Amino acid sequence: MISIIIPVYNQGKKLIKTLFSINAQTYRDFEVIIVNDGSEDGVESLFSEYYKNLKTENHYLFLNQTNQGAPAARQRGLEEARGDYLFFCDADAILEPSALETMIYALANNSQVSYVFSSFKWGKKLFRVGEFDPDRLKRMPYIHTMSLIKRADFPGAGWDTSIKKFQDWDLWLTMLEQGKVGLFIPKVLFTVSPGGTISSWLPSFAYKFLPFLPTVKKYRHALKIIKEKHGLI
Repeated sequence: MISIIIPVYNQGKKLIKTLFSINAQTYRDFEVIIVNDGSEDGVESLFSEYYKNLKTENHYLFLNQTNQGAPAARQRGLEEARGDYLFFCDADAILEPSALETMIYALANNSQVSYVFSSFKWGKKLFRVGEFDPDRLKRMPYIHTMSLIKRADFPGAGWDTSIKKFQDWDLWLTMLEQGKVGLFIPKVLFTVSPGGTISSWLPSFAYKFLPFLPTVKKYRHALKIIKEKHGLI
């Protein structure tokens, strides 16, 4: 079974669209754990209304917590997960109907890998992710959080809740240090709605030639934190 864990903060309307795309999956052996990270937009009421009309045999769990950030919300969901596979899904993402089926097939047929990941869209922009490359992973964050992970290979310490940016990069680097590797699926399996965690995306040249921008300064500071933690500086 796949445990789908969704942290949500003030994205109630987008969450419902995400849940519709999950319920439309061709692969049906999953549970859904939603962790409300202190939202103030009535997300629990929106979910209750959605769930009331949902005809499914899948297990859904809705949890509330004070605002602590996405890593803490993911960790809370992880503690409740019962599946052999983990899928940390953003609350502003729409999955292709065959997304879960495609990922679990790839993972089941490649015993040497611990997780699988794909390309994705942010609005209309395509992020071509590319093959798994340990050296590239040490240089930059390029694998999205929305990857399917074997529960048995997930780090015992869980998510580092002290990290506020690049939590996914921290996770993949931690797994790499433990000898765990990923596999790229050359398909677009989901689309992220603008306005979420990567809404401040800038073209790559900005990070090199516009160091004075606040977004670039925050990016470089967060980059330094991860690199220091993993000995990459």
